[in-house]
Amino acid sequence: MDIWVDADACPVVIKEILFKAAQRTKTNLTLVANQSIVRPKSPFIHMKQVSQGFDVADDEIVKLSKSGDLVITSDIPLAAEVIEKGALALSPRGEKFTADNIRARLNMRDFLETMRASGEHTSGPSALSQADRQAFANHLDRFLTKGC
Repeated sequence: MDIWVDADACPVVIKEILFKAAQRTKTNLTLVANQSIVRPKSPFIHMKQVSQGFDVADDEIVKLSKSGDLVITSDIPLAAEVIEKGALALSPRGEKFTADNIRARLNMRDFLETMRASGEHTSGPSALSQADRQAFANHLDRFLTKGC
């Protein structure tokens, strides 16, 4: 299994958890972003810099990921695309995206986007909490040890 990170919007604390896990388990981890990301020197941690543009990093992750890989993203459409390919998807908040829940997540995202477009003010996501970090670390550990 390889880990692909939608790195432009991934919180630093989550990247640090990923770096430690990649080193510990000797798992290839690739950060995909349109700017260079600071990372530790490691044979397991890589950077794939893509050009600027809407969804360029997402498209690259979809292209490069394969069945059984893990994709870290809060982008629901990206999660849906990699799930279709047989990859696994996990948000930085520790939310596991699956074939069973992704359609509902896409529908809610589209609904909120429509509300915002009509002038309705919706609140954004809350700050990343300690519970979110713990949920992420726990799910990541399960993925790396059991592949699920």
